[in-house]
Amino acid sequence: MPPLVSVVTPSYNQAPYLEVALRSVLEQDYANIEYIVIDGGSIDGSLEIIEKYQDSLAYWVSERDSGQAEAINKGMRRATGDIIGWVNSDDALLPGAISRAVEELESDTSLGMVYGDGLMVDSDLMLLDRHTYKQLSVLDLLCFEVILQPTVFMRRSALADVGYLNEEYHLILDHELWVRLASRYPLSHVSEFWAIERTHESAKTIQQAAGFVEEARRLIDWAAGSEELADLVASEKRRIEAGFNVFAARRLIDAEDFSTAVRHLFFAMRLYPPTVAKYWYKVVQAVFSALGLSEAFMLYRRSRRSVTHGGQVIDVLGEGLSDDSPS
Repeated sequence: MPPLVSVVTPSYNQAPYLEVALRSVLEQDYANIEYIVIDGGSIDGSLEIIEKYQDSLAYWVSERDSGQAEAINKGMRRATGDIIGWVNSDDALLPGAISRAVEELESDTSLGMVYGDGLMVDSDLMLLDRHTYKQLSVLDLLCFEVILQPTVFMRRSALADVGYLNEEYHLILDHELWVRLASRYPLSHVSEFWAIERTHESAKTIQQAAGFVEEARRLIDWAAGSEELADLVASEKRRIEAGFNVFAARRLIDAEDFSTAVRHLFFAMRLYPPTVAKYWYKVVQAVFSALGLSEAFMLYRRSRRSVTHGGQVIDVLGEGLSDDSPS
């Protein structure tokens, strides 16, 4: 029998997006799935959506919790599958993602985690960006090369070994977990699109952008004192600090604190120029916006996306990508 895959969806007042997330898991072509939904006490109609699919769920509950990390841990600790992933209630898996993740993990039993490529979309599933990755190391992750979370699947034994999510993190909780996994287990990248992540006005990445900086600094400080990573942090300090500053700049741009973002980018340039070169367009955005020319940059970005992405809408329940534009 193929290995059981457990998928956890944490949910709280995301009714406009929740059904797409649920169906994207339940309609995968992989049969042996244990699907767990942990709702935080939603009052927006989410419970009616969950109840609609409850016969297909292994477990669900709606009760107050302290936040996303507690909700996900609650689901992951209940999970019995050999492989575990989670899909937030405003994100979705693309068709075939679970089958491919299982194939990759089964092909190398030493792996602790696999990840695919991801698509960033808006609230209407309009394609914004394609996030394609390389084979990342723990050093890359310490430099804040970030993976779209729903593209990741973990071996349950490895997850239990490193201790699940750290509930003291609320914003980079996924990335912090990837660092701990990568410090002990090999990772593997599959160059295929496995999931979408939505960005919208109520998303944490926009609402609390500046708070990401504090948690990123805390992660580096922890790594510097950890048994597995202390030597690596010491030897690659300039590159890691540059990665932190670019990450901080990207989050501060989201928070529209453009002047501070520019300072972080220039500091990163002094430390390790190749890191900044990878994100040259963020330098342009920060500088233009700090000078009051943000609309000019946005016009450029919209035109670039139109050419690059062709106005595509993601069809998460069908062929993966649709060429139709929204009406």
